[in-house]
Amino acid sequence: MQSRSDQRAGLVFGIAAYTMWGLLPLYWHLLDAASPSEILAHRMAWSLPVAVVILAAMRRWAWIRPLLRQPKRLALVLVCALVISTNWFLYIWAVNSGHVLEASLGYFINPLVSIAFGVLFLRERLRPLQWTAVGVGALAVVVMTVAYGKMPWIALGLAFTFATYGLVKKGIKLDGIEGFSAETAMQLLPALGFLIYLGARGESAFVSGGVGQALLLAGCGVATAVPLICFGASAVRLPLTVIGMMQYLAPTFQFALGLAVFHEEMPAERWAGFGLVWVALVVLTWDALRTARRARVALADAAARAGEAVAEQARAAGTAQSGALQTGAPQSGAPQVEATVSEPAPTGAAPASAAEAAATGPADATGPTP
Repeated sequence: MQSRSDQRAGLVFGIAAYTMWGLLPLYWHLLDAASPSEILAHRMAWSLPVAVVILAAMRRWAWIRPLLRQPKRLALVLVCALVISTNWFLYIWAVNSGHVLEASLGYFINPLVSIAFGVLFLRERLRPLQWTAVGVGALAVVVMTVAYGKMPWIALGLAFTFATYGLVKKGIKLDGIEGFSAETAMQLLPALGFLIYLGARGESAFVSGGVGQALLLAGCGVATAVPLICFGASAVRLPLTVIGMMQYLAPTFQFALGLAVFHEEMPAERWAGFGLVWVALVVLTWDALRTARRARVALADAAARAGEAVAEQARAAGTAQSGALQTGAPQSGAPQVEATVSEPAPTGAAPASAAEAAATGPADATGPTP
């Protein structure tokens, strides 16, 4: 059980992480002189040095050799690197092309897609309310398709790539900073090659955009890593149910920016689509909180029953020993009772399924990096 000061610190770190992720459109908008592909390449190239500094500060190198000896896990890391690169590119392109609202929709519906993946690929069984949430989310996609006059492919692309990323990461079993480092290591060479190509053609904004633009592009690594560090500090201090509630801060900030800062259009049909998504998320979150509460109550009841059983055994042993003393029996014959009570699982125990993880938040320390 975390202390109240740790929980307060966890809340501060968590709110900071999701706020920074939610405000990233402002940062990408400052880089609109560069192409989305160049911004992506700089994000990939500058993230690895930042990750190496973090690993050096934490002295966490022992995972590298075992990973290099396991080709299957390396292949999964490569898949994760490809999928998250696609997600990053699509998000940067959406922001700098005037589609911030649709990008926020993608991260709103991501938990629903993750649940669908759990059913399709992990053979998980959903509770009725989870099915209801998925159905309402599917209806929202239909409404948004009518509203846009086409499929909301940006939102669906972001949601499906990030859900795929989370699904593949389940097979790698690396902590957040370790997985992030492995993925950026695989991204480095292609990113550097592309940046050199742009420089040779004279199309590099890093070279031609001045010192300010160069510093902003170099800062992409810090903009990626700092929210990750804050999220990791929050994840070890807070229950996953709290993390799950906070994960909607990022798309909420993105939605607000799309309306108030970038002044994107929001006709009534889009409001209806977003409203359905929000209803689905309320149902999903309420079901997750109710299930977590029932699990805590069940654990507390089991611990109480175990404690009562041990106490009863101890009383019986004491009665037997007292009777033996009264009749002159040797004390060495008294039964010895060893009491062991299983400690209840902490409130923040990881959910047992991808469906639970989608409702309560990401279980590793990578977080929903947009």
